[in-house]
Amino acid sequence: MAKKKGKKKKADRIQVILECTEQKKLGVPGISRYYTTKNKRNTPGRLELMKYNPYLKRYTLHREVK
Repeated sequence: MAKKKGKKKKADRIQVILECTEQKKLGVPGISRYYTTKNKRNTPGRLELMKYNPYLKRYTLHREVK
């Protein structure tokens, strides 16, 4: 017998906002934010990525905000 393939659910992927953590600490004006999607089943915790911050002109840690 052939195995049935499961259907992909669109509800597993959600849109999240990543915000710079270092810029908040330094008090530099402006907010560096990125929008991306994640699979909440594979990544239940908050997402952390190194992204470019144009205000600080370097790569910094960006963390998911709720």
